[in-house]
Amino acid sequence: MTGSTTAAPGAASDKPMYRILLIEDDPGDALLVEELLHDTGLGFALTIRTTLAEARAELAGSPIDCIFLDLHLPDVSGIDAVTAVRRLAPHTAVIVLTGLSEDRAGTDAMAAGAQDYLVKGKVEADLLQRTLRYAVYRSQTERASAAAQAAQLRAEENARLERGLLPQPILDTSTVRVTSRYLPGATMALLGGDFLDVVEGDDGLLHAVVGDVSGHGPDAAALGVCLRIAWRSLVLGGHRGDDLLHLMERILIAERGNQQLFATCTLLTLDQEAATATLHLAGHHEPLLTAPEGTWEVTAAHGIALGIVPGVHSWPSTVVPLPATGALTLYTDGLTEGHNGTKEERLGVEGLLALIQKLPSADPAAHVDLLIKETHALNAGRHSDDLAVLRLDWGSRPARP
Repeated sequence: MTGSTTAAPGAASDKPMYRILLIEDDPGDALLVEELLHDTGLGFALTIRTTLAEARAELAGSPIDCIFLDLHLPDVSGIDAVTAVRRLAPHTAVIVLTGLSEDRAGTDAMAAGAQDYLVKGKVEADLLQRTLRYAVYRSQTERASAAAQAAQLRAEENARLERGLLPQPILDTSTVRVTSRYLPGATMALLGGDFLDVVEGDDGLLHAVVGDVSGHGPDAAALGVCLRIAWRSLVLGGHRGDDLLHLMERILIAERGNQQLFATCTLLTLDQEAATATLHLAGHHEPLLTAPEGTWEVTAAHGIALGIVPGVHSWPSTVVPLPATGALTLYTDGLTEGHNGTKEERLGVEGLLALIQKLPSADPAAHVDLLIKETHALNAGRHSDDLAVLRLDWGSRPARP
C-alpha cells in the first residue's frame, strides 16, 4: 500500500469524485482507511504517501480535495504536521487521524487549522462519510469566502481609484451639459491610467481635460489620479495653457519615480460667450466637434506628451470657433484602437466617425453609451485598453450627431 494510488470502483460515474491524499506511514492504518472509504460508497481517488516530503511533491503536482493526516510521521509530528500541511495546501480540507490515547490532539489540530479529526479504532463508514463531506464542504466555503473578501477589497480599491479618475464636475453657472464615461480595459476591473475632469473657473470659462498615462494597472492609475487632481488644483489656482502643462509635467516626473511613464492629454477651455474653444494637445489626438450638420475631427496643432522629453515645453494652442448648438467629444484611444469588426484592422478615427453617422440621434448620455457599446461589439474582445470619454453639449437642444 505504501505510496500507492487507488480509485474506488465506479469512479467514472456521475457522483462526486473526492481526490484524497492520505499521509500515513503505518501500512495497517493506511489499509484500514482505504477499506473504510470503500464502505462509504463515495467516489474517490486515494493517493497514499508516507512522509511530509513525499506529500509536498504530490500537493505541488495535482489538485487535492481532502488530506487525511497522521500526526506521527517520520519527518514531522504533532501540531507541526498540521501547520506544515496547511502551509502547503491552505485551501484544502485537512482531517487529522489521532490515536486512542491522544485526548487533546484532535482539538489542538483543529485550532491549528484542520477541518476535523478522527480517532483511529473508533471510525465507522458512516462517520467517515459525514466527516469527509463536511470537511470538504467547509473548506470550499472558506475558500469561496476568502475569494469573495479579496474581490470586495479589490472592488473597494478600484472604487476609490475610480472616484479619483472620474470625479464630479465643478459647475457653478455654466449651462454646458457634461457626459463622462470611464471603463478599465484590463481583466478583474484592474484600473488603467486614463483620466478626465471638468471645472468652471473663476473666470466663468469651462475647463476640461482628458488624459492617458502609459501602461496599465495600479501604478498608472495612481499617476492618473495624481495628474487629474493636480490639473484641477492648478486650474482653480488660475494656471492656464503652457504654464499649466509645464507644472503637470513637473508633477508627473516627480511622482513616476524610476518608472518611465509618460502621459498624453488634451486641455480644453470653452468660452460660450465668445463661441470658441481653446485646445492644447500634449501628445493626444484631436476632439470631435458635433454640429447640426454632422460630426468631424477638429484640426488642431500638436504638442509633445508629458514626460517624454522634459523641458521642451512645446504645446501650441489652437482656437476653434463653435456653432451655437453643438458638442465637443474628448476621448482616449481605447475608443478607436479596437478592431473594426469585419477586417483585422483598427477602427481608427475614420471608422469612429462613420459609426457615429450611423447611430440614431439620442440624448447625449445615451449616445455616448451606444457609441461605446457599438465599438466594443466591433472589437469583439480582440483588443483591450482603458477608455475615457468626455462629451460637452451646449445650446438650446441636444446635439444631433
